[in-house]
Amino acid sequence: MYFDSHAHLTSDSVYSRIDPILERASKAGVSHIANICTDPLTLERGIELVKKNPWVYNVGATTPHDVEKDGARVFPIFEKAAREGQLVAVGETGLDYHYKHSSKKLQQEFLVQYIALAQELNLPLVIHCREAFEDLFAIAGDVKVPLILHCFTGTLQEAEKVIQKGWYLSLSGIVTFKRSEELCQVAKIVPLNQLLIETDTPYLAPAPYRGKRNEPAFVVHTAMCIAKLREMAVNDLANSTSKNASRVFDIANQ
Repeated sequence: MYFDSHAHLTSDSVYSRIDPILERASKAGVSHIANICTDPLTLERGIELVKKNPWVYNVGATTPHDVEKDGARVFPIFEKAAREGQLVAVGETGLDYHYKHSSKKLQQEFLVQYIALAQELNLPLVIHCREAFEDLFAIAGDVKVPLILHCFTGTLQEAEKVIQKGWYLSLSGIVTFKRSEELCQVAKIVPLNQLLIETDTPYLAPAPYRGKRNEPAFVVHTAMCIAKLREMAVNDLANSTSKNASRVFDIANQ
């Protein structure tokens, strides 16, 4: 069975057709999905979604893109949800120096706030990091809770440092793209007990669906690609990554 460790199920383009999407996921062998909530509306939808679908679990935070616009207003909302046990992890928080939708300074400030919240409540952190690994390592280097590098697209050297720190590394459909040679090398070296897989629905659909709206059922294709790279059975990869995700989100017995 597959665990899609990162999907935006309650974003507008997915939530409007959520029932058939979840049905296709179940038929494809997806047994668990981590739903990423990034604002009050997606969180509200997520809380309702898990009532009807107990195999979906909510994760929440303001993304680094949005902290300039929504960070101060929305942080208390995610803090309340976390304290009330409505989240299995805090995220996706982090740093993105590529698009620069929010200033570096403000991104760093909110990352520190979300780290403090996660550590206080002993919740894992889901991290978005793009072109900012040096600062991420400096800020989060001593974090005591599990940390997941979602949709990893860094270098081989950055991956080695993530591995050395004992963090989890999650790979998306990008690993199936033709020009992802270095990411394919990353997929080969990550210890199996630190590897997760995700779709990042509705983004980054893997081959052969590239360019289309992504959905959790497509995580199978990412798993097949990684299994081939690692020269192992896809069922073994699915089972291992599912166990890892269940462990990091502390839902093994749920």
